Amino acid sequence: MKPAAYLTHGRFSIDSGDLPIQFHQQRNCLQQSLPSQLGDGQTTIFQLDQDLSFIDTQYTPANDLTILSKMDNHEPRIVVTLGLKGNSCFLGNVDSEVIFKAGFTTITSFNSSTGARQYDAQQSIRQLRLSIGKQWLDKYFGEIKSGQFFKKNNAKVISHRPISTQGIISAQQLTNCNIAEELRLIYMHGQAMTIVAAELAHLFEDNNQYSGQYNQRDKAIAELARDILLDEFKNPPSVAELSKRAGTNQFKLKKLFHHFFNNTPYGLLFERRMNHAYQLLESTHYQVAVVADLVGYNHASNFTTAFTAHFGISPKIVAKQN
Repeated sequence: MKPAAYLTHGRFSIDSGDLPIQFHQQRNCLQQSLPSQLGDGQTTIFQLDQDLSFIDTQYTPANDLTILSKMDNHEPRIVVTLGLKGNSCFLGNVDSEVIFKAGFTTITSFNSSTGARQYDAQQSIRQLRLSIGKQWLDKYFGEIKSGQFFKKNNAKVISHRPISTQGIISAQQLTNCNIAEELRLIYMHGQAMTIVAAELAHLFEDNNQYSGQYNQRDKAIAELARDILLDEFKNPPSVAELSKRAGTNQFKLKKLFHHFFNNTPYGLLFERRMNHAYQLLESTHYQVAVVADLVGYNHASNFTTAFTAHFGISPKIVAKQN
């Protein structure tokens, strides 16, 4: 019997509870498949710890698709979502909207939430999620800090920013986990812990961001300049032009980047280019020279040198693994 799916406002909809699910004994995980009439793909769920789950979702819907979900938990949770490919959207029941984009880590928190995940037709997505309970957070971060992540009965976005370099590397290790079955969960647990540490690190710096000589206007200037660089990373403006567009001078902009992002403008740009290049090599069949051009390098040799120094692996090896 096929799961009940229905057409509403041009989108096929299905309740998440109606998706087929089975336990994969050899891999020690749950697999929830997308019905064939709705497209191709599945979600794989690994329970790594009592309050730590790793969820790998890969979908290519045949039509615009909505998956309805209701999440009621005994305790608050946060979800760290790494967008590896494609984009999707979550619409909450209190007019909240969360966008998940390729190349970005989105951190959300909730006590309970009813809503809908929306996917576009013929658009492949891959997202890695780490679902973390409050007791786990209390254990590692303390009750006071972990309590700051939550707001009662509502889903909220804590952070949305480019995936860190370490997050990219650990995600690659998780998606290409070719080790003995007896060691798989231990290995995955270690990589998951690394991702949590890398992607949550900036949240523990926020307490100091408004101290001293910097204020919220300075933070807004820094974030505007950062967003311009990330959006125009292939043909970025000069630091002088970037400063002008952000409404400050070069000297102050460099100080703001150091304070808020612990980086320089072009250091942040370099990380964006490298992370995007890694994703292209991993998820497409582009040649190295094509990827070099797509991330703003005129010479493939310069790109190869920079990529190898940054990741400790050549772009050709990453492309061959794909």
